[in-house]
Amino acid sequence: MSDSRFDRGKEWLESLLVISGVASTVDVADQRLEDEGSCWLTIRSDSLTTEQVDALIGERGSVLDAIQYLANTTLNLNQTEDDQCAYTVELNGYREQRRTELEALAKEAMEQVRQTGQEYEIASLSAAERRQVHTLLQDFEEFETYSKGREPDRKLVVQLKSNHQSV
Repeated sequence: MSDSRFDRGKEWLESLLVISGVASTVDVADQRLEDEGSCWLTIRSDSLTTEQVDALIGERGSVLDAIQYLANTTLNLNQTEDDQCAYTVELNGYREQRRTELEALAKEAMEQVRQTGQEYEIASLSAAERRQVHTLLQDFEEFETYSKGREPDRKLVVQLKSNHQSV
């Protein structure tokens, strides 16, 4: 079944790749739809060189994050709420691998906070990664998270709920 939001995302991303000189096809990964209104757009790497893949991902996913931000901003501009979509841009399994790393980081932070009772700061996360860790930890009632500082030195803080103080 075709969905105009998914078609719009696929066409937009394929056009961006052509303009960037790294033409590739994009798959809409229906099996990865986590909830209604979200769409995974996977850039196929089979026609790309290792250098092109590395350039599209960027250091710590910075280019892939920028492409995803542009996709969400551009594709949802002037759309009704029903026609908006949360696009995730994937390449070479980067998002899946990074999610696994972030889950391990979140578990490590929770263990440290449990053992010490002190807050635990996680640095060097993009805004998207901080949101992901906030979301991962929201199901654990004994913990809370917040971000502090200014970019590019913004940190995510994990602490026990009873220790929360206004920042």
